[in-house]
Amino acid sequence: MERIVSKSFWHKYHERYHQLRSHVCIGLDSQLDKLPPCLKGSANPIRDFNLAIVAATQDYATAYKPNLAFYLSDGLRGIQALYDTIASIPSEIPVILDCKVGDIGSTMAAYVQAFFKDLKVDAITINPLMGADVLKPLLEIESSFAFVLALTSNPSAQDFFHGHELKVAIPRWMQDYPLERLGAVVGATQVADLKAMRQSLPGRLFLVPGVGAQGGDLQAVLSHAIYSKSEPRILINSSRGIIFASSAEDYAEAARTAARQLFEACKS
Repeated sequence: MERIVSKSFWHKYHERYHQLRSHVCIGLDSQLDKLPPCLKGSANPIRDFNLAIVAATQDYATAYKPNLAFYLSDGLRGIQALYDTIASIPSEIPVILDCKVGDIGSTMAAYVQAFFKDLKVDAITINPLMGADVLKPLLEIESSFAFVLALTSNPSAQDFFHGHELKVAIPRWMQDYPLERLGAVVGATQVADLKAMRQSLPGRLFLVPGVGAQGGDLQAVLSHAIYSKSEPRILINSSRGIIFASSAEDYAEAARTAARQLFEACKS
């Protein structure tokens, strides 16, 4: 099975959103030691788990977001699981690779080649701290898209992002780049800053982690991070809260229920 990438992430996102009216992004953080025991004997447990999750949840997903680290941790088998997972996702559903890379020159060019040309993802997450050099190789690939770490959801985000000039500098820096190529990662746990981030980045597509297991405030996100009613421009990511909703043999069915619940909660 080969994934066909014929449209840009920006185009796919808008088509998918207007088809489903869903803000749901499902994070495939498929940590090997958290998989259901019924998969332990599988030749490739992460792959088999993901394929079942994707098949069960795609009616509610506007995007999927595999986290590269969990695949690397299972060696060659994990890398194969990542390739097979991405190939299994219908081409009309955008895939965001959560890799948080940010380098310069040939190094960044190699990342971009691997992720967009070989792995065939639609978007990646990037760390912008090395500046515009991080974006140059990415922008050379037609229709590529990146989500910039702007204000993350983890507790120690305050070390650099929260309450520092860096939080202000990143939105200013992003204004030099088109909406169609660059979005922002804005954590749902950063309730006090959601409105300010939206005001600083009007029209940008927000990838919002932290809802679910991290305890982010969904209602605050819906109140403060949406751009407009007709074009909300948010993807609300839930990983563990959906994919690990059950550790029993009904894990895929439970993930579908959890995805539907988030889908419905976003509409309430």
